[in-house]
Amino acid sequence: MYTHEDLARLQAQSLKMQSWIRQQTFSPENAKRLRRFSSWEVSELILGINQSTFRGRLAAEPNLPGGEVEPDGRQRWFSLEEINELRRRMKVNRKSLLPPRPAGKRAFRAAVANFKGGSGKSTVALHLAHAAALDGYRVLVVDFDPQATLSHSMGLTDVAEDYTVWGIMARDLIRETDRMNAAITGAASGTALPQRKIPASIRDMGLENLRTPDFIKPTAWSTIDIIPSCANAAFVEFASAQYRHLNPEWSFFAAVSRYLDTLNDDDYDLILFDCPPAIGYQSMNAVFAADMLYVPSGPGYWEYDSTTSFIGQLSEALEDLSHGFDATFPAGKIGLPKAFADIRFVMTRYEPGNDLHRAMLEAFRKVFGDHVTEHPIEMTRAVEQSGRFLSSVYEIDYRDMTRETWRRARATFDRGYEEFKATVVAAWDKI
Repeated sequence: MYTHEDLARLQAQSLKMQSWIRQQTFSPENAKRLRRFSSWEVSELILGINQSTFRGRLAAEPNLPGGEVEPDGRQRWFSLEEINELRRRMKVNRKSLLPPRPAGKRAFRAAVANFKGGSGKSTVALHLAHAAALDGYRVLVVDFDPQATLSHSMGLTDVAEDYTVWGIMARDLIRETDRMNAAITGAASGTALPQRKIPASIRDMGLENLRTPDFIKPTAWSTIDIIPSCANAAFVEFASAQYRHLNPEWSFFAAVSRYLDTLNDDDYDLILFDCPPAIGYQSMNAVFAADMLYVPSGPGYWEYDSTTSFIGQLSEALEDLSHGFDATFPAGKIGLPKAFADIRFVMTRYEPGNDLHRAMLEAFRKVFGDHVTEHPIEMTRAVEQSGRFLSSVYEIDYRDMTRETWRRARATFDRGYEEFKATVVAAWDKI
């Protein structure tokens, strides 16, 4: 017979192996580092200009960042910071190289969500974040999944649960309860109403004193920050149920939305949520805070079935929230009933030569129409390799494989990102 003590022992054994795995996955110093990008990548794949034109501009304007030059002088390699400096200072045909962003708007929030484990949520979120950063956007990713795949892929491994979404929700419970109690105390009626009490076990954690930036961690990408997750945050579903019992009037589903509202509108351009494969307290916080729902699905029947169940149960959950809470419960900048600026379905692990995959993509399009993205994410050898090494295709050096293999993998995510970006820009004005 095995108890929780045996599970704890197995976890301890696994933790001893983590340092070795980090060394194999990242650098010997256990820290993930972002590679440099060649002048070919910077000119043609990132800035979208002719390579000879790019080299001519660098020669004509020596004050522009020049990158690091190879010993033979044939190739230059640029950091992300240098690429962004080039983007700010260069124009092509009098046009800015900065990505579009509506004036006076806060960051756009997109939730990558589905029931099905293995549907590609973390892979899609990772690649969208990296593609957006290379496009010049400032990105915040929020890892709602206790499996923490996205956090690990971003190079974060030693994360305390206080600084995850669970910490944000627990802090919100305390602050919202204190706000409600203060409103009762300040009521002019003089009626003695009961105060809502938070146990010392929760208050003594000091979460209410944490500042907004305390939850945000930097990554190897200078323009990508993350609110990470960790395995210890898996108990958030149990804890949140207890919290609701402590204060039934707490609008738990708006905790993350309220937190994000404390960010300055221009701190980030894009906020991406990686959701767990379930509908629960964390995922409901993600979808409620999101402006757009982005639903990845694999090309199999069971994945289609799971996606259908997901949107059905999500619909019921959002309807229940709309009836259970009214406008008197503050929910930040997003109101009830919950409305998305757009909803999109994207097929992942797609093989163009597979008859079943083509049939399933056609079925998705017949059912969901224009909500299905035009470009599925194709399965290639480089995509498989990026998953094994917890890296995106954008982080892999094309010299580690044939350039054609790398370019094919990058092309599928480039197409996916460009379609995602167009949807975001079109929906941005609706928020």
